[in-house]
Amino acid sequence: MKKQALLNTIFRVVRFIFIAIIGYLVYKALFSEILTRKIHIFLYIILWLFSSYLVLPFINKLMTGRYLPDYFIGRSRTGDGLLGDPINLAFIGSQEELNQLFIKAGWTIAEPLSIKSSLHMIIASVLGKSYPKAPVSSLFLFNKKQDIAFEREIDNNPRRRHHVRFWKTPEDWYLPGGRNADWLGAATYDKKVGFSFFTGQITHKINSDVDQERDFVLGMLKRSNQSVSIEIVEHFTTSYHGRNGGGDEIFTDGALPFIKLDK
Repeated sequence: MKKQALLNTIFRVVRFIFIAIIGYLVYKALFSEILTRKIHIFLYIILWLFSSYLVLPFINKLMTGRYLPDYFIGRSRTGDGLLGDPINLAFIGSQEELNQLFIKAGWTIAEPLSIKSSLHMIIASVLGKSYPKAPVSSLFLFNKKQDIAFEREIDNNPRRRHHVRFWKTPEDWYLPGGRNADWLGAATYDKKVGFSFFTGQITHKINSDVDQERDFVLGMLKRSNQSVSIEIVEHFTTSYHGRNGGGDEIFTDGALPFIKLDK
């Protein structure tokens, strides 16, 4: 792990130097004679926005559409097709039961992502203000974004939070091995705000140990004084380590808990 971390750091440094050199060469070739110093920063911001939110996502979507499979592999996807957070929770029951389970356990339903809620979250993050219903970014499973998300804010600041997205599974759909679940979830812990490794977009950075967050969710559900059954299927997928859609390192043992409210 230490060797891999060192290699990742070296890669980031080399990539930064490469981008800086390319940017400088483009500047010298095209802009140095026509721009004044006062608008250099403005130009850099425009170039960053253009590349991070338009060019790189377009390239990612083009490439992932060609080489990533369009079926369930235990991972969500970002809007531009990159592999997102691992699926590490399964729930059997209705949406009303799902809502009841998490709300009674002390979780809050996240607001839908919109311009208004995004601006609210940015302001709250910068000023350190509480926003317990802050939206989560859209991740996709079954070719649709999450149906609902729950979260728990840390220290009254949306930069750090526990959160889990859930997707309703299609009718008559079965997991590998023949098991059935009504909802699949991806639980992760946002530890800070940073930049995406793949696009440079502003995003939350997650804790690499997604199993720890999965177990945190299960622990809260067990302590919520509700009659809940949890069956953990060990090695539902092989254990692995990799990166999510923001470029954050992740690792998991591949276990998948099946959760159900006892009636």
